Amino acid sequence: MHYLYGSKKSTPNRLVATFGSAQQLLAYVGWATLQDLGNRRGKFEQGSALASFEAWEQSAEPLTDDEANEVPFNPTPSML
Repeated sequence: MHYLYGSKKSTPNRLVATFGSAQQLLAYVGWATLQDLGNRRGKFEQGSALASFEAWEQSAEPLTDDEANEVPFNPTPSML
């Protein structure tokens, strides 16, 4: 499982979605990114899992105590 986290200034990372592969995660981030500000920062598509965040991070292991079953698994643009 691959974990996608969103973050904002001065707030901890928050789990926003999980994916079956790193390729699926990166494709989703590519779709959700409206403006790439570098260093995994950007402006993101409204309605995406990253919409209210300023940056993203990925990991093959959980980075927080957030429950993976409480976020979308393999979200796609068609799920909006």
